[in-house]
Amino acid sequence: MKRLFAVTMGLLFVGVAALWQAQDARGQSNGWVTLFDGSSLDNWNAIGDANWMLIDGVVQAHQGNGFLVSKNTYTDFEIKAEFWVDAKANSGVFIRCTDPDKVTAANAYEVNIFDERPDPSYGTGAIVNVAKVDPMPKAADKWNTYEIVAKGPRFTVTLNGQRTVDGAEDAKHASGRIALQYGAGMVKFRLVQIKPL
Repeated sequence: MKRLFAVTMGLLFVGVAALWQAQDARGQSNGWVTLFDGSSLDNWNAIGDANWMLIDGVVQAHQGNGFLVSKNTYTDFEIKAEFWVDAKANSGVFIRCTDPDKVTAANAYEVNIFDERPDPSYGTGAIVNVAKVDPMPKAADKWNTYEIVAKGPRFTVTLNGQRTVDGAEDAKHASGRIALQYGAGMVKFRLVQIKPL
């Protein structure tokens, strides 16, 4: 009987360890939740008329104007988003969107992706109307990684390991949805993960 108990406990341990490793491989462990992994848009609602398509493990658009909006609301979090844009692209990762049916820089925080923005101080790497970037980094024609932290009224943004916003503060929006923007050019996202803080 003791041997059967020991074998049963051993198998249970192996099963739990395998489940933990499987969750880790999907990016779900240590608090990270995968919102997009290239395979489905189940966690998102589309608004506007952007022609979002799933192709070869990415979601991309090259026409129209619109957003993919998360189905869930978040307050304090860290986001990792991998994206590719061309030089003409106008995109962004909008956070704490308070109106999921009409996303704007006035009812959300726009972490911009816009290399050719007429006012480069709020271009790629900036939070529009909250935190300027100088010098503005370029994101065109390569895969990039945004790391965005929103905790209370405080924000940090890191693009490809370079801190572009360091501790900016604004308290207009305490919580809301996440939105991926298509405004112009070619825009692709291949991975979006969030970790509630």
